Amino acid sequence: MTPHLIDAAALGSCLADPNLLIVDCRADLLDYDWGPRQYATGHIPGAVHASLNGDLSGPTGPGTGRHPLPSPQQFAATLARWGVTPHTRVIAYDQGPGAYAARLWWLLRACGQSAVQVLDGGWAAWIAAGLTLQTAAATRIPSVVTPADFAGWVDAEHILAALRGGSALVVDARGADRYAGQNETIDPVAGHIPGAVNQPFTSNLGADGRFKPAAVLREQWLDRLGQFGPTQLIASCGSGITACHNLLALSQAGLEGGRLYAGSWSHWIRDPQRPIATGTEPGSL
Repeated sequence: MTPHLIDAAALGSCLADPNLLIVDCRADLLDYDWGPRQYATGHIPGAVHASLNGDLSGPTGPGTGRHPLPSPQQFAATLARWGVTPHTRVIAYDQGPGAYAARLWWLLRACGQSAVQVLDGGWAAWIAAGLTLQTAAATRIPSVVTPADFAGWVDAEHILAALRGGSALVVDARGADRYAGQNETIDPVAGHIPGAVNQPFTSNLGADGRFKPAAVLREQWLDRLGQFGPTQLIASCGSGITACHNLLALSQAGLEGGRLYAGSWSHWIRDPQRPIATGTEPGSL
């Protein structure tokens, strides 16, 4: 099985691999043009750019969260534009923490593409290593990709039933303040899903901005899981982006099988009948 993470030196040594696809996922939730601007300024040689809204998410609507999953057809068209084939190895990176790169990692695995990795430390690690960069946009030979349904995600109705039945642990990847309903600057309603516990995605990272060692992550996540198994975990966040970081950390720790609440908080609050909790405690339905 392909390791989930790769370091900058290892990536730098395989840039000439004809089956390698590098995807620049740099993004900013509050400035959607920031990622493309950064890509144009400089990127890893050969990397294509993935738009958070256009490539890694589907169109928004009255009943969706801020970053709904792309349709299988939309995502297949994106992969075809990037020239993905059954032999392609994908490496995703973002500005550093890996939250946006983890979204592509999750999407690819959810549709059956297992040869995907995230650059540990992202662009920051690449620059710190003194490796080369490129400013010209990469060109790829298009391919044909058959659409495949995404596996491993759940909707709000599943969340409600699972929490009421005690069959799942919902883990919110947002910062502690947003989970508690404080300092909400992105979504129109503050708080969290009653019963969800908080594990900010940043807790997966060390002081150097890279993922903690797998053994440390395993101990950390086993403590969070408690009586639940990894397949009972449902990852949530603001809109289904940083939740993927927690799922990546779990996989890196050898705790596979967690699922994604694709709409997350921004979808949950679309229905005013759904309950809301605030404060530092999970609460209950």
